[in-house]
Amino acid sequence: MSSNFPLNKSQLDNLINDFPTPFYLYDEAAIRENMRKFTKAFSIFPVFREHFAVKACPNPYILKILAEEGCGADCSSLPELMLSEMAGIKGKKVIFTSNETPAAEYQFAYDRGNIINFDDITHIDYFKKNVGKLPDTVCFRYNPGAEKQGCNSIIGKPEESKYGLTREQIFEAYKICKSEGVKHFGLHTMVASNELNPAFFVDTAKLLFELCAEIKEKCGVRIEFVDLGGGLGIPYKPEQKAVDYDEVAKGIRAEYDRVVVPNDLDPLEIYWECGRPITGPYGWLVTTAIHEKHIYREYIALDACMADLMRPGMYGAYHEVTVSGKEDAPKTKVYDVVGSLCENCDKFAVQRALPEIKMGDHVIIHDAGAHGRAMGFNYNGKLRCGEILMRPDGTFKEIRRKETINDLFATLDLDGVKNF
Repeated sequence: MSSNFPLNKSQLDNLINDFPTPFYLYDEAAIRENMRKFTKAFSIFPVFREHFAVKACPNPYILKILAEEGCGADCSSLPELMLSEMAGIKGKKVIFTSNETPAAEYQFAYDRGNIINFDDITHIDYFKKNVGKLPDTVCFRYNPGAEKQGCNSIIGKPEESKYGLTREQIFEAYKICKSEGVKHFGLHTMVASNELNPAFFVDTAKLLFELCAEIKEKCGVRIEFVDLGGGLGIPYKPEQKAVDYDEVAKGIRAEYDRVVVPNDLDPLEIYWECGRPITGPYGWLVTTAIHEKHIYREYIALDACMADLMRPGMYGAYHEVTVSGKEDAPKTKVYDVVGSLCENCDKFAVQRALPEIKMGDHVIIHDAGAHGRAMGFNYNGKLRCGEILMRPDGTFKEIRRKETINDLFATLDLDGVKNF
């Protein structure tokens, strides 16, 4: 079930007087509490660290909060590396998991001592040619192909994915890096997205642990850390059940004791790179109803659009929708809740039973704290909304202002076009 919105109608009305809609609101106290719960569950391993997936919520205020809770960062681009550094996440607390990476981005990560997670065996030579000597710590992303079954539709079948090395390439890659003088090694995979079945993650850990043992036998390389990727889901729909962190941790620990310990790989550091379960339930897109339309369906139009939250339009994803002050009102109407983008997929909810919505009502879209504002775009010249952080003391901090027309036009040569 979605996390309850932390403000009542009066409190939200007061906030909107200072920060007009639309905007994202994040609950700092809830994010901290959730991160502590996550860390506690996986503290049953000798060494554990969550490397927050920066792509999920790339705001340095959020990253700094997580850094204070012991998190590292999982980055996939130069700006994400820079944001992590700004937030105080540095060195080997940063894992650079990118694909088709430009040389300058490898250089940036190398210079700062970040862990570089190579996506392909050819990137070894590319790195040596463009950066120089390989780093002292190297990780490889493994693509298990048909070996890993049951992946959900969001991430697709591993054998159809552009990411990672095949099984045969993995062994060759570690042999090459060992011969090049690399001292420390990790292993990574990412085969899930928004998965709610705890057994899926236990099976993934089993696959990686067994591969670690085989790499040691065939390559003489001891894997020192395993990055289990991310993919832990959240219950977007009311009937769905949240993933039990303790259940996942205990299941993985059983495989650790079965495979890692007997193969003299203990202690093996365990990493995650989750984003969605860390911040997802504790961010909301706050909007206002500005139009209604009565044709073949009943429509409610908001002052936000798909440019602010693209998951429903892109994936058909479900987000719970509530109306401030009408949380307990009977759901007597059926609406499509839409935005103003010139795309018919610009819908936050389709044929959704909701209380009657009046113009000016504040409509809240839940579970938007990950892959929400981060996936925004400027199609139709739309200006992306800002972000507000609710501090534990009940005060509010604008941590990203709304975009302006000047922001949108900043890269255009407006003076030059006059004489074109």
